[in-house]
Amino acid sequence: MVGMDDLDTVLGTVGPRLRALREHRGSTLADVAGVTGISVSTLSRLESARRRPTLELLLPLARFHEVTIDELVDVPAGDDPRVAPHPTVRHGVTYVPLSRRGEGPHAYRLEYPPRTPPEVGEPRVHEGYEWLYVLSGTLRLVLGGRSLDLVAGEAAEFDTRVPHWLGNVSDGPVEVLALYGPQGERMHVRARPRRRD
Repeated sequence: MVGMDDLDTVLGTVGPRLRALREHRGSTLADVAGVTGISVSTLSRLESARRRPTLELLLPLARFHEVTIDELVDVPAGDDPRVAPHPTVRHGVTYVPLSRRGEGPHAYRLEYPPRTPPEVGEPRVHEGYEWLYVLSGTLRLVLGGRSLDLVAGEAAEFDTRVPHWLGNVSDGPVEVLALYGPQGERMHVRARPRRRD
């Protein structure tokens, strides 16, 4: 059972979670307001934890971000360190959380079916930093006008303020380990290993 102190703690994490989801999608507050009907000022107060979230506000936000209410409101797990898998599907890609929502980087296993999205889309930008490791298949990364195919065992990192697009342009599935974090929380790896002369 969740006590009042725990409830305040849980509700206090909703704002940063909403901001992280919005920034990950590359959406503005105005974009969210236009779809959900919630005013920009209310959204801003929710994200900065200056307004307590209600079910009336969380339902349209969960629909907009294509997540469950459980993913927006994470009840503390107590002593259990396991992360409950609550996969979500966005634009055909399955996101399996590998870390609890909250401050700091978020880890996911991404599953791209063949030809997902069906064609290279418009690169997007948003605040943050991404680190990717291809577990299987070939992932197409378009970054700042440059196109790279990352194969199993390769990793990439980039500032998400650089225009980027990710997808599977092959006929097989792709599985990727991804970390999304705030600016400055970086994993230093290379997309391709340096050549040894």
